[in-house]
Amino acid sequence: MPHLALAKSFWQSYDVLEKPIRAGVRKAMEKFQQLTIAELYADKGLHLESVNNARDSRMRTIRITDFWRGVVLAPDDGSDTFLLLNVVPHDDAYTWAANRLYTVNSATRGLEVRDVVAIEQITQAMEKAAPQARALLFARHSDTVLRDLGIDDQVLRAARTVVDKPQLEAFGTLLPEDQFEVLQYLAEGFSPDEVYRDVVAERRPAHATQERSENLATAIANTTTRMMLVTRPDELAEILEKPFAAWRVFLHPSQRRTAYRMSYRGPAQVTGGPGTGKTVVALHRVKHLLSRSSDSRILLTTYTNALAAALRENLALLLDDEKQLARVEVTTVNAFANRTVRALAGRVPTPVGDVDERQVWRRVCRRLTLPWPEQFLAQEYRHVVLAHDIRSREAYREVSRRGRGTALGPRQRDRVWDAVEMFTAELAAAGTVTHLQVCARAADLLQHADLAMHGFQHVVVDEAQDLHPTQWRVLRAAAAPGPDDLFITGDPHQRIYDSRVSLNSLGISVAGRSSRLRINYRSTEEILSWSTEVLSGSRVEDLGGDGEDSLTGYRSLLHGKRPHAQGYANIHAEMRALVKRVREWLDQGVAASEIAVCARFNTTLNTVHDELTAAGVPAVRVRDQPGAAVDGVRLATMHAMKGLEFRCVAMVGITARALPFEKEVTPAEVDQVQHDNDLLRERCLLFVASTRAREALHVSWSGSPSPFLEFAAGGD
Repeated sequence: MPHLALAKSFWQSYDVLEKPIRAGVRKAMEKFQQLTIAELYADKGLHLESVNNARDSRMRTIRITDFWRGVVLAPDDGSDTFLLLNVVPHDDAYTWAANRLYTVNSATRGLEVRDVVAIEQITQAMEKAAPQARALLFARHSDTVLRDLGIDDQVLRAARTVVDKPQLEAFGTLLPEDQFEVLQYLAEGFSPDEVYRDVVAERRPAHATQERSENLATAIANTTTRMMLVTRPDELAEILEKPFAAWRVFLHPSQRRTAYRMSYRGPAQVTGGPGTGKTVVALHRVKHLLSRSSDSRILLTTYTNALAAALRENLALLLDDEKQLARVEVTTVNAFANRTVRALAGRVPTPVGDVDERQVWRRVCRRLTLPWPEQFLAQEYRHVVLAHDIRSREAYREVSRRGRGTALGPRQRDRVWDAVEMFTAELAAAGTVTHLQVCARAADLLQHADLAMHGFQHVVVDEAQDLHPTQWRVLRAAAAPGPDDLFITGDPHQRIYDSRVSLNSLGISVAGRSSRLRINYRSTEEILSWSTEVLSGSRVEDLGGDGEDSLTGYRSLLHGKRPHAQGYANIHAEMRALVKRVREWLDQGVAASEIAVCARFNTTLNTVHDELTAAGVPAVRVRDQPGAAVDGVRLATMHAMKGLEFRCVAMVGITARALPFEKEVTPAEVDQVQHDNDLLRERCLLFVASTRAREALHVSWSGSPSPFLEFAAGGD
């Protein structure tokens, strides 16, 4: 009986297929597993046939429907493992298959693929230009060194023409992934020994033999990070029923070196734009840390409850081991701080929300007849007093107020401190506290606690860009400093809660242990380009707050339709268009749970819910944390979309009133710096919501559109 393995390229094609074609794939694969090898080649239904003029003689196609073909790599060495590579329209299947070559990497022993025709064509053109270049990127490395790192003859010839890093990045989508990553490391200045240690040795399985093997089954077994071997007949149906779930925890080879590096000497940081797989890396890092010890405890934490729920669900999907899951606490930083205070101090005052906190500041302003609005005082308390852990009037008089646009003299600082004391006294009298005050208390308690009982060996942080310095102090105190204490992932371009922090000032140094992911594996290039336009011209501070971050080199390997952006005369017309769009997605075979509709306000979502349910389309709120098995289009505020992903996303109500939302933007006359930061945060919110879409994005408004959409007016 033949065995079947599924390549990552298959998942990328299968996820976007319409329902009838998916059904054809399932039927063909089920039949594939029922036949013997001899029957497989003779079966007229599957019609397994060779590809003329293929660069790889093992290329075959099988019939999915009359107009669709599956591309399969067949064994020619007596083994019985076939690799399903892609599902594409009939004519495209033969072109796709003819140009690709699968080989075994001489260093990692894994199976890798390249578009051999495209590489040949570009290499010839670059060879003509290379002699005129002042310097070549890899001139200092000998052929022997490159071959020892797994660079084969074709890629070596191409590498010898590369002038600089941007040219290498542009070439990268055509090269085998393992070899491209080796070249990236060398281009960044790493020594060959370091590249071997961090790339080759990490990729190469312990069981791989020294002798090069062309056996397809062995090569597939050596490439488990990119290929999934189906081991039993019922497993195929189970996998194909939930391809989106399987994709969510699939670790791309370019991410593996970071997630599965044996050890870091201290805190490590991973940054990258939306869809680059930071969360997947964090989950796999948890898996790696669990495998290194049978009793270590890990805190996997993030900012919001919705994100924590998604992490919990995906970690269970990845581990599938109750004993290991029991050693991981998945929660928000605020919830962890609350639990810590309760455990170590016995009681936690009732936390107040932002609205109640603002009301207290308003009362303080009136009582002290202060010249500043309550918004200014709340931000001063958050960004200066709590951020710098200020606990006395004297300390506040001396502290640097970097990032605040309104200067305060000594007398003004005294008046602000009077307000701070009155604010904290009123909260204490009412038996209440802010969430950040709970975090400050938890950090103090952990400094003197037994970490073996109340702390963790490792802390893994996802969506780190939104954490406040006080929350970072909790996390720093939760694990003793040392190897692999903190593993941090985040993206400054997705900062939507106005938290600015210098990690170095908090004793969290990631120098020499920081990496950046540049390839988006979630969204199409069209969605990515559209979303990036939202932030065009904006200056974004890096994750540590000590420099500037950039999306330069950020790109997608996937392609699809450009997002549809359109305005309507009124809300009723906008809702009719939304229902029509959702129905189109459902008719194309997209599951309701893989569709999301988001808006700035819950009142807009109430209207969406009513319109969808009236049209017979099930809808559920993300805030209710529906499980993967719950049917229904997901409805969420734009803030709640953080960290989530869907095949199709509709953003509605994107008006000038909603983005920017006036109440969330500090007036320029109060604080110009804060005003600019608030506007950037509003842009980031739109950027985050739009990048949740993998394949399709629908954007709409009624009335005046958001000024952030000036580039997008006009439709598809």
